[in-house]
Amino acid sequence: MKLLIKRFDKTLPLPVHKTPGAVAVDLCSRLDIDIAPNEIAYVSMNVAIKIPDGYFVLLAPRSSTHKLGIMGINGVGIMDRDYSGNDDEYHFAVRNFTDKPVHIDKGTRLCQLVLIKCETFEFDEVDVMPDPSRGGFGTTGVK
Repeated sequence: MKLLIKRFDKTLPLPVHKTPGAVAVDLCSRLDIDIAPNEIAYVSMNVAIKIPDGYFVLLAPRSSTHKLGIMGINGVGIMDRDYSGNDDEYHFAVRNFTDKPVHIDKGTRLCQLVLIKCETFEFDEVDVMPDPSRGGFGTTGVK
């Protein structure tokens, strides 16, 4: 499958699968950015992508992103199919969790993008659910 992609800075490489078994591609910062201690920043990730019908994009931090002193504030980000206009650059919301400024260099790989198949759905409201209740969080035990 091929996706339409726009790079805002063509000096940065296109995202690619780094290994034959990789399910995600890394996205990198389009700009140098300084993030003050305990501040939130929205890092420009240099791409706009046309997502095919029946799919969505999930953005997740790379496993090494925390080593930079930042973490994704949402855990994951979901990019909808209709967020695909000419100016709809992806951003990665991060928080500097340190007590010192964090500098991110242009080109630093921060998050990974996964294309996931999905179905659209509607709800059919009922007054009573047909299955028995399980009892809430932790009902299967702690070990």
